[in-house]
Amino acid sequence: MTGPDADPGTSALVELTEVMARLRVGCAWKAGQTHTSLVRYLLEETYETVEAIESGDSEHLREELGDLLLQVWFHAEIAAEEGRFGIEDVAADLVAKMRRRNPHVFAPEEASADAGDPESINEQWERIKAAEKRRGGMMDGVPEELPALLRAVKALDRLDRAGGVPEIDPASADLGVRLLALAAEARATGTDPEQALRAAVRSLVGSDPG
Repeated sequence: MTGPDADPGTSALVELTEVMARLRVGCAWKAGQTHTSLVRYLLEETYETVEAIESGDSEHLREELGDLLLQVWFHAEIAAEEGRFGIEDVAADLVAKMRRRNPHVFAPEEASADAGDPESINEQWERIKAAEKRRGGMMDGVPEELPALLRAVKALDRLDRAGGVPEIDPASADLGVRLLALAAEARATGTDPEQALRAAVRSLVGSDPG
């Protein structure tokens, strides 16, 4: 623990589990939260973390990562109270997934990827993930709630792995098609279109004298 009553030998992560359990009992607001009611906060904290990363401010990032971690612990605590799973189960599943999807690190004899080639590592990851998910449709596993530019890149990735991306006309009269063409252009150059647009908006607002 790191608080005033903490055992100096206790991990802060262990203390966080204890703190969450106490808050769910002693705080009426936190006791009333559900997975569904917390969705808005999970989204807010995710975007605030992205903002902190792009700001380059380490202290801001540390704080926002803590807020994001709180959301993970909150959901795990709710599930634990209902006897479904706890934070240890979440961590154990993640460890198993990382070992399974990174054979080039943990089981080189089973790997299809070159440990020094990021592209082949990503292809290996996607093949293993697809087998685990038993993916049926082209966009299975890609949430519709993703920002449109990010979802467009995911779709282009899936099409590419499935045999090729059809030609997209950047001069189309359809605005959506032109935006998709820009997403394809960004992908081809290794640029994240979401980040690029956010940077452009920040620049625009920063240059606005009003």
